[in-house]
Amino acid sequence: METAPDDIAVIPQTAASLALPADLQTDTELWSFALSCWQKPGVASACLSLQQQGWSVTRILCAAWKANQRRTYSGLEAVTVTEWRNRVTVALRDIKRALPKESGSCYDLRSGVARLELEAERVELALAWQTLNTETEEPAMQDRNILIIGNLTAAAPCANSARAAASDIHQLASALTFSRPGAQST
Repeated sequence: METAPDDIAVIPQTAASLALPADLQTDTELWSFALSCWQKPGVASACLSLQQQGWSVTRILCAAWKANQRRTYSGLEAVTVTEWRNRVTVALRDIKRALPKESGSCYDLRSGVARLELEAERVELALAWQTLNTETEEPAMQDRNILIIGNLTAAAPCANSARAAASDIHQLASALTFSRPGAQST
């Protein structure tokens, strides 16, 4: 870190600004699916538990959405999604976590940062949607329960993470199996 006159710290700019598509749509089927899933009993707590273990909630929701579409989630994502998550979503989450929950004087600030974090996740899902919505693979022939567990496993940050979180994955898979209106387990 460089030091400016009068001992003011200056953080050097090391990365270019993020380039987002001009036509990025944030109201997508994936966003609606994510909001619907989040309301299901057990989903939020399971996702947040996995997030504490280093998982990305947006990757989890992408994996679940793909399973609901009877598609396999590879776990691969566009660089812009990963970059947005790492540089924006996680940064806002870290700021929110740094603010004391029990401080009344920080309540509005913490709530505002939480809203910004949610909007960052919305952009992250919109970026993911651009890729997921254009994939044209054939529907998976697997049982939906097996498919969602496989997809959630593919969303893990690494293979060891998936093994360590097997019970959370199964709990989440059970909660998400009937997320699509009218969907039936096979």
